[in-house]
Amino acid sequence: MLKIENLHAFYGKSHVLHGVSFDIKVGEIVSLLGRNGSGRSTTARSIMGLVECQGSIEWNGQAILDKKAYQIAHLGIGYVPENRDIFPKLTVHQNLMLGQKGKGEGSRWSFDDMYAMFPRLRERQHTEAGVLSGGEQQMLTLCRTLMGDPDLIIIDEPTEGLAPKIVALVGQYLETLKQKGISVLLIEQKLTIAMDISDRVLVMGHGSIVFSGTPTQLREDAYIRREWLEV
Repeated sequence: MLKIENLHAFYGKSHVLHGVSFDIKVGEIVSLLGRNGSGRSTTARSIMGLVECQGSIEWNGQAILDKKAYQIAHLGIGYVPENRDIFPKLTVHQNLMLGQKGKGEGSRWSFDDMYAMFPRLRERQHTEAGVLSGGEQQMLTLCRTLMGDPDLIIIDEPTEGLAPKIVALVGQYLETLKQKGISVLLIEQKLTIAMDISDRVLVMGHGSIVFSGTPTQLREDAYIRREWLEV
């Protein structure tokens, strides 16, 4: 589905990613772990065409390295950035409408699906998004991305700064995606949620992949956890 080989990324003269390679299969949840500054968010932005890159990124066999973000999104890759990027003056329902491609015909997801997943959004559907709590805005961003009916969702730090109850809802959301056969690249610092739901985990350090394996293998690798994850 998604295949990345020897990816290098740059911000001006700053060389951030150094030969990153991994793949994501259909219906698979892969978590990208690492400390702040390790290159995780840059990897997500590189996939979405938002960073200057060299190397190879293929989506269903098609090279997408030189495509624009909107073109990549229309190919079936959704992106939930860390800063959420909601439209504050539009209502919850209007934000969800903007997530649709075309008229939303043939989509696996409806407004009712979103409101069933996060009932709080149904209660707030006519409220301007800018006055929502941080947790509600995160729910909205996740659902708006789903309304585009992607086959892969890249989610950057979805639980950052959220209360435990909301973190649990995000975990349920990710499980729902897995049940629907949607692939997920989860960028996360909280090991618990990543280890519980992931099929595979990748660990980044200094712009490179330093570990690739199952959650069980990572639990058993004390050196990797100590060297690249623990504070």
